[in-house]
Amino acid sequence: MAPASTGCGVSPVGPGARRPLRVTVWARPGAARTDVGGRHGELEPPVLVVKVQARAVDGKANAAVVHALADALGVRRAEVRIVSGHASRTKVVEIDATSASYTGVADALQALLGR
Repeated sequence: MAPASTGCGVSPVGPGARRPLRVTVWARPGAARTDVGGRHGELEPPVLVVKVQARAVDGKANAAVVHALADALGVRRAEVRIVSGHASRTKVVEIDATSASYTGVADALQALLGR
C-alpha cells in the first residue's frame, strides 16, 4: 500500500489495517522546552514545527523529535519514524496509524499546524 499524506487518503484493506501518514517537520534542537505546534514558513503542504531540548548530537535530537511528535499525536513511539532528513532540520516523518485512528491523527496534525 502506498503512503498517504494528510491531503490524500488511501483506503485501508480491512479493519485494523495500517495507513501511513507523512508530514514534513522543521526540527528546532536545543530549544528551551519541548513543544510541537505551529507552521514553519508559508510552504504548501504546511511544515510542522517541533522544538526539542536535545542537541543535534549522536541522533539525540532525532529521537527527541520522534518522542515529542508521538506524545503530541497520542500514538506509540514505535509508530513514528523519520524517513528522510536525518541530518537536516527539515524532516519527513511517517506516522503508522491504524485505520481506526487515522482520522484522529490527521485531525490532531491539522490542529497542531494551526497553533
